This record gives sequence, structure tokens and C-alpha cells, in this order.
Amino acid sequence: MSRGATTPKRGLGGEQVEGRQAVAELLAARRRPVVDVWMAQELDAAPILTRIEALATEGRIPLRRVSRSRLDAEAATDAPQGVLAHARPLPEADLDDLCRPPAAGAGPKPFLLAVDGVTDPHNLGALLRSADAAGATGAILARHRAVHVTPTVAKAAAGAIERVPMAIVAGMPAALARAKELGCWIVGLAGDGQQSLFDGLAVADEPIVLVVGAEGDGLSRLARARCDLVVSIPMRGRLPSLNVSTAGALALFEVSRRR
Repeated sequence: MSRGATTPKRGLGGEQVEGRQAVAELLAARRRPVVDVWMAQELDAAPILTRIEALATEGRIPLRRVSRSRLDAEAATDAPQGVLAHARPLPEADLDDLCRPPAAGAGPKPFLLAVDGVTDPHNLGALLRSADAAGATGAILARHRAVHVTPTVAKAAAGAIERVPMAIVAGMPAALARAKELGCWIVGLAGDGQQSLFDGLAVADEPIVLVVGAEGDGLSRLARARCDLVVSIPMRGRLPSLNVSTAGALALFEVSRRR
């Protein structure tokens, strides 16, 4: 790298999408340009394949029929289900826009998922899928030391990457502080939280950011310090904790239930 050159900003990703549901949602959302769709030859007929073909035709997107071996060689996941697509990167949402309440009657109050240092793509994909299903209005991801939208994330999310606006932030603690300035309650999820998630989360129907931490380490010290409240999931078995995507799903749906 020449003197004075800077490292390009790391974006959300999402340029390669694999799996039938993920590709169908990419085409249906029309959120970003799609370069082409690859479909393996001689796949058994299925309604979702018919839908993908129809959406590609409607959007005037090239549909390439390739051998199964050629598609598998291009794929980054173990089971692309005979379908993948190439697209422009996912657009980044603005943190302030995600945190500001809409005008009266214009939409739901902010309900955001902040992902603090998750590195396993399957976990991030599952969290985004749960966020969409629970009605979250957006997600916050750290730019560094965390996974972004790889093909594995896109497949695990099953289309949620096209539906959940995501902001990338330089530092999670500063982003949480900014969200608080804009009127959001910051609720962290940790095994040693001082309150049970299920014991009357009074702020659930307010603008809220639910923060989940990294696999193993949990919430970082600085992110935890920005939380207004840290809640835990009561554990009755012998294992001390849940996988972050499972814990996150429970918390997201508890917030959704109370809204």
C-alpha cells in the first residue's frame, strides 16, 4: 500500500446470496440491484424455484442454468440448494435514522437489535432472521471484530438481510450512547443480568435497543456500561447459558410480545 493510502471501509457485504429462500427474498425485495441468478440444471420442480424464475424474469435479471458442479464450485456455503445470486452490496442504514421515532402514526417505535462482537456467521444469520420475525425495525453491527453479511449469514437469515435495515458503526459503545441521546432505552442481555427478561420489562413498548454480546465473552465491558438495564434468561437446567442466537431470539420475542 502506498504512503498515505487508507484501508477501504468494511461494508455490510451481501454480494453473494445462496439458498432458495434467501435468493427469492433478494429478488422480491427489490432493495438493491441483482447482477444475475445461477440455478443448477435438472433440479426437481418446486414452487419456490418457479417463483425465483418468475421474479428474475420480471426484474429482467439474467438467469443462468449451470451444472450442479459449477454452481457448487462457485458457492461459499455447503448447501446452496442449487441456487445462488450475485448482487450489489447491501445498503447501510443511518444509525440516527434507525433510532428516531417516526411521526405519529407513521410506523412502529424503534425496536433495534445491536450485535456486539458476534463472529459466527450462523449466529448472525439466525439473529437477523429472528429480528425480522419479531418485528424489529433495524439492527446495529460493529464495523470491526465482528462478522458481516457473508453468504453463510445470508443463507441462515433466509431473506431477513433484505428486510431488516442495518447500520454499521465504528464502535458499539459510542453507538449505544448515541441511541440513548436519541431517546432509546438500551437493554443488554447477559447471563448475570440483574433482572429476569420475563419479570415485567417495562420499557419494551418504548424505543428500545436490545444488545446481545459475543459468543463466550458476552457483552463487552464498555457496551454493558452504556446499558440502562441488563436482563438475564432464567436457566433451570445444568448448562449455564444458551447459544447467543437462541438467547437473542427469546429476548426479541419477549420484547415483541410486550409491544
